[in-house]
Amino acid sequence: MAILNDDVNWDSWPVEDYLAENYRELHLADAAVIAHHCAFYRGFAPGSVGRSVEIGAGPNLYPLILAAAASRHIDAVEAGASNMAYLDRQLHRAPDPSWLPFHALCHRLNPDVPATLEGSLSSVHLVHGDLRSLPPGGYDLASMHFVAEGATEDFEEFKDFCRRFVGCVVPDGHLVAAFMENLPTYRIGAASRWPGCPVDTDIITEVFTPLTNRLAVGHIPSDPTLPDYGDSGMVVLTGVAAARPAV
Repeated sequence: MAILNDDVNWDSWPVEDYLAENYRELHLADAAVIAHHCAFYRGFAPGSVGRSVEIGAGPNLYPLILAAAASRHIDAVEAGASNMAYLDRQLHRAPDPSWLPFHALCHRLNPDVPATLEGSLSSVHLVHGDLRSLPPGGYDLASMHFVAEGATEDFEEFKDFCRRFVGCVVPDGHLVAAFMENLPTYRIGAASRWPGCPVDTDIITEVFTPLTNRLAVGHIPSDPTLPDYGDSGMVVLTGVAAARPAV
């Protein structure tokens, strides 16, 4: 039987192992995602986006830093207790110094990113929940990183998460996302096992084409400096919501 989102204890997400494997240094693949997203955000005047949301924020701060270039208010939506606790520390105490190179690259590629890491996080508000708890059309811009394909093994549930992602913005609301390509069920740290739903550029294009306009889908090659989770790189996406999809 495929593992569904609700089968997983997300409160036990191994934050420290995940950070150690992925974010204690700036890897080439994430630098490529940042470059792609900076090109997207440079299309917005500073403060021109009223409400942004980061879906399934996890302990990854760079999408929040990127959104700060354009957004007056950013909700970081997260379901897991361990991720919530980490984000709370980052937002309300001093953020980890390991995020400074990420911030520096974001600011260099898009000078509208606030000049300090703390300033980039000052508009972020932590929200306990997931895609299913968000009202339709509540945001002007939605961002999602490595969530829908890493939250279930079931392709129909993956598609539902993508529909809800699009549905959480107003019609013509903006979308930016990144997915792990061909991610199988995988391990973090010594033992923990987490669901994966293998998708690629063709599948992402097929799923999002009926939901969006101005859809652009790209590929980032696999990064040998990252752990081998069985994926084959990353898929990046931008677009606008064509209409509010039924969820």
